[in-house]
Amino acid sequence: MDIILLERVEKLGSIGDIVTVKNGYARNFLLPNNKALRANAANKKIFEANRQQIEADNETKRKEAEAASGGVDGRQIVLIRASSASGQLYGSVSVRDIVEALNADGALVEKSMVILEKPIKTLGVFDVRIRLHPEVNVNIQANVARSDDEADLQKDGVDVIAQMFEDDQAELAAAALSPDSEDKGEEAGEETVAEAAPETTETAEQDDTETKE
Repeated sequence: MDIILLERVEKLGSIGDIVTVKNGYARNFLLPNNKALRANAANKKIFEANRQQIEADNETKRKEAEAASGGVDGRQIVLIRASSASGQLYGSVSVRDIVEALNADGALVEKSMVILEKPIKTLGVFDVRIRLHPEVNVNIQANVARSDDEADLQKDGVDVIAQMFEDDQAELAAAALSPDSEDKGEEAGEETVAEAAPETTETAEQDDTETKE
């Protein structure tokens, strides 16, 4: 379907561009959201007659979005989640989670503004793009941690997952070298010697008897 864009649409074009898109994309998204018009003769005349006003309205909205971007750009939100020992979340962080965290922090963001390239399924700090306006994009960070203390560590650049692995290895090494482990090893060795001793004595007595005979 050929359409006339009423605002900039990423990967398609800018205001006034006539582009061809799939019918479903036009009918289900672009047309009902007033982002485009069908590119027929009547609509082309309507667009040209109102082009100045459409562009002026877009400029006003863009400036408002730029003014609002200062309070959102570069912001970091903390999301506390449970995870496995390897850092895998029990579930994932969704667009809704990010919107709720931003709005709770004083921002005014809608789900349609959050561009999440892929689901967040592990602990860590992730960049998330927020489209405040078709021509205004900013970035925030989602700090996903098991506790506020871990979130503070990640904020300072600490790799919590790597640290968890190192701590586990250190505990295993400490357990292997602990006095209790050595004592148990010595006791096990003594028991082995004690068990073997009677057999050695019996064997020696048998040898003496055979020699006398």
